[in-house]
Amino acid sequence: MDRSIRLRITDWLRRIPLRRRLAVLTAVAVAVAVAVSAFSCWLLVRDQLSRQRDERLRAYITVPRARPMDPIAVVQQFCGNHGPPPGLRQSDTVASVIGPDGLICTTNGSDTGTALNVTAADEAVAMEPGSDNWRDGTLAKGTEVRVYTRNLGMGVALAVATDRIDGQLDLLALRLAIVAACGVIMASSAGLLVARASLKPVDRLTDVVEHIARTEEVGATIPVAGTDEIARLSESFNSMSTALAHSRDRQTRLIADAGHELRTPLTSLRTNVDLLVRSDSTGRALPPETRTRLLGNMQAQMGELSTLIGDLLELSRPTNGRSGQEISAVALHEIAARAVDRGRLRGPGLRFEVRLQPWYVRGSAHSLERAVINLLDNAVKYSPPGGTVDVSLSGGRLTVRDRGPGIAPDELPYVFDRFWRSPSSRQLPGSGLGLSIVAQTVRDSGGEVTLGPADDGGPGTLASVLLPGSPSAAISPAAPIPPAAPAGEHDGGRTA
Repeated sequence: MDRSIRLRITDWLRRIPLRRRLAVLTAVAVAVAVAVSAFSCWLLVRDQLSRQRDERLRAYITVPRARPMDPIAVVQQFCGNHGPPPGLRQSDTVASVIGPDGLICTTNGSDTGTALNVTAADEAVAMEPGSDNWRDGTLAKGTEVRVYTRNLGMGVALAVATDRIDGQLDLLALRLAIVAACGVIMASSAGLLVARASLKPVDRLTDVVEHIARTEEVGATIPVAGTDEIARLSESFNSMSTALAHSRDRQTRLIADAGHELRTPLTSLRTNVDLLVRSDSTGRALPPETRTRLLGNMQAQMGELSTLIGDLLELSRPTNGRSGQEISAVALHEIAARAVDRGRLRGPGLRFEVRLQPWYVRGSAHSLERAVINLLDNAVKYSPPGGTVDVSLSGGRLTVRDRGPGIAPDELPYVFDRFWRSPSSRQLPGSGLGLSIVAQTVRDSGGEVTLGPADDGGPGTLASVLLPGSPSAAISPAAPIPPAAPAGEHDGGRTA
C-alpha cells in the first residue's frame, strides 16, 4: 500500500471517535478472517470435487493390464448402438470412440449434440499406445465438459466426458460471500456494542476530568470494577485525584497557618513603627531607653520574620531533592560535627557529649545540616542551664538527647506537624516549623525520624534519625535515594 494512502487512512482513524474506531477495526479484522476462511473453504471444496470427478472418470475406463480391452469390440459395441460397456452407464457421462482421424462414434450415436468436439490432443492419444490425457472441452451443443482420453491400442482411444463443476463452485462462492457479509455485519454490530460497554469507564473518567477542569474541585473519584487495564487506569486516576486533593489541602493549611504566624510579628512590628512615627510627628521624643527597647524589639521581630520566611521557603520546595539543590554523597558525621559547633555557640552553658562514627549518605548537604541544626536547637532550647546534650552517630542512626522537661505522650503525634507548638513552649521563640523541616529533609533522603522519651526512662527527649548509607566514602553518587519509610508510630515516638 502506498505510504500516502496509509497516512490518509491513519489520519481518518484518528479523527473518528475511539468507539467507532474500535468497531471499524473489529469489522475489518473479522472481514479479513472470514474472507480468508471462506476462500480456503472454497479451495478445499474445489480440490475435493475435482479429485472425485477425475477418479470417477478414470474408473469409467477399466482396462485390466492382464486382459486389455479389445479396441475392435469397443468400436463395434459403441458404433453398433449396443450401449456402452458396464463401466459407462452414468447419465451425466458421455463416452466417445476416437480414431487417429477424429471421432468415430458416441454412446448416443443418434444424438449429434452429445458428440465430443475432438482436439489434436485426443487424436495424439489415439496414435500413441498406452497414453492418456486430461483436458477441458465442449460437446457439439456447446456444453462445457471435463474430458479424460485413454488409448486402447490399434489406433483407437476411448474418451469419457462429464459436466464441469464450475457452476457448483460459483454457487458455493455466492453462498460463502453471503455468509461472510452477514458475519461482517454481525461483527460490526457486536464490535460497536463491545466498544460501548468497554469504554463506559473511560466515559465516566472523561466526565470526572471535565468536571474537575470546569469546577476545579479536585478529589473526585470514579468507581472501579475488575482488574483489567481500564480498572488500573481508574485506580491511577483516583490516586492522582486524591493526591491532588491532599496537596491542595496541605497548601491551604500552609497558607492559613503562615498567615496566622506572620500576623503576630507583623502586628507587633507595625505597632512599634507607628509609635516611633507618631513620636516624631508630634515632636514628643521617646525616652532613650524606650526608643532603644523598641528598636531592639523591631530587630528581633525582623529576625523572626526572616527565619519564618526561610522556613516557609524550605517547606515549599519540591521533595526528593528536585528543588535545584545538589544531591551528592555527603559525610553525615562532618555535618553533625559542624552542627554541634554551632549548637555550642547557642548554648554556652551546656555540655555536649559527642560520639560520631563515619557515615556517608546521599542527599543535600545544606538541607541535612539545617535538619541536624534544628534538632540541636530544640535540644538547646529545652535543656536546663548547665544541662547535657548527647549527640551520637552509629551505623547510620543519629540521636540527639536533651535533659529537658520532655514531651507529653498525647502531644507526640503532632510534633512534626507544621506550625504546631506545645502549649508549654508557646512563650519560647520559634515558628513551629523546625521539626517539619527535619521530617521533610529526612524523608527526601530516604530515611526516617522519630521523637520520643529517652531510652533510659530519664528526663528529656530523644530524637533519632536513621539514614541509609555506608561507613565508607565509596557510596555511589548515582545510586537512587531509597523511598522514605511510611509515617507511623515507632519506639514510643512519632515517625516521619
